[in-house]
Amino acid sequence: MKIGFIGTGVMGKSIVLHLLKEHPVHIFTRTKQKAEELISHGAVWEDTPASLASECRLIFTMVGYSEDVQQVYSGENGIFNAASEGTICVDLTTSKPGLAIDLFEKGKDKGIHMIDAPVSGGDTGAKNGTLSIMTGGEEAVFEQILPVLELFGSNIVYHGEAGSGQHTKMSNQIVIGSTMMGVCEALTYAVKSGLDPEKVLASISQGAAGSWSLSHLAPRILKGDYEPGFYIHHFIKDLKIALEESKRMGLALPGLELALKSYEQAQTIGLSEKGTQALFKVYEDQM
Repeated sequence: MKIGFIGTGVMGKSIVLHLLKEHPVHIFTRTKQKAEELISHGAVWEDTPASLASECRLIFTMVGYSEDVQQVYSGENGIFNAASEGTICVDLTTSKPGLAIDLFEKGKDKGIHMIDAPVSGGDTGAKNGTLSIMTGGEEAVFEQILPVLELFGSNIVYHGEAGSGQHTKMSNQIVIGSTMMGVCEALTYAVKSGLDPEKVLASISQGAAGSWSLSHLAPRILKGDYEPGFYIHHFIKDLKIALEESKRMGLALPGLELALKSYEQAQTIGLSEKGTQALFKVYEDQM
């Protein structure tokens, strides 16, 4: 199967490498230079999303923001202007549930199937092919593409109609936001009290406090490694979507609001391009 992939960033690059093991892959990203490694591995470069869509019947997109998703699909050189009837498009971007529903309906009018499928697991999950993939759309279409999703995901769940995958990802980000605050505060407390944070981590990561963030990101913090598995500026985008959706549903989620404020504080001190674990630097002046 000839597969198209748009957006070869931190996670997209690793996903494409997994896909290339089984399928020919055509790629597009805004900066061709960043895709040179994938091209050297056999990926075929396309100049626009439209040219890619004219070649492929299964297309994945993984871009930054909701407006980027909108442009990739509905812009002048977008997918919807060139994709053939029966094409399946899978948006891996975390974006607004309402946008997923809108794209589903627009695609349906053109005979194009849309699946919203945001992922979780960061750069490590993408490299290892163990991402969690949360999907919404037509179940029959999901079943059709499941073997391809299994090339880069190990926990793949169908949640329901269009937008369901994005709503599930919001739940995921709400948990991560508060959990990362807890991880950073726990390590700050450990250091301030004179403990060896490595030993503290060894104790608490295997108990009731255990979490993915504590096991995978806390060790990076202790090594001073703040490089992105997932960018802070993208996480702020996600938390804002979650808060917007929560308010729309009449929910008061103070933990989510506090997490957003904390990450916005990290952004103000120049950490936008760092990984979510760099939130720890907000606490450093207390130690």
